[in-house]
Amino acid sequence: MLSITSKSPYALRALTELARCGDAGPVPIGELARRRDIPVQFLEQLFAVLRRAGVLRSQRGVKGGYALARPAHEITVLELVELLDGPVGRGAEGVFADAAAAASEVLARTTVADVVEREAREAGAAMYYI
Repeated sequence: MLSITSKSPYALRALTELARCGDAGPVPIGELARRRDIPVQFLEQLFAVLRRAGVLRSQRGVKGGYALARPAHEITVLELVELLDGPVGRGAEGVFADAAAAASEVLARTTVADVVEREAREAGAAMYYI
């Protein structure tokens, strides 16, 4: 069926923050968790999966942390969802299979870079001056 747990949205929030940091070097996981209000232990579990899958790279030590292993425009939301929550629409039939296919299409064409851009647009739209 169509099941997306809290894992995928949390991971997307964290990867969006990493993408916003650009090439500033690895970002400590505690800093990412604080910036995006994500429990650090939960984020550690998600990042372990994403690191093994080649989405993230990690660096140990004082200047350690995480960084994107690939450019943000190459990492799709569908990839994150399927790594963390399994295939979208697995076992779905009929109208539910159609809904899963539509969701997969949207997630496949949306990248982490797109989400960064969307957040920036929404933040700009929410600002007003007197």
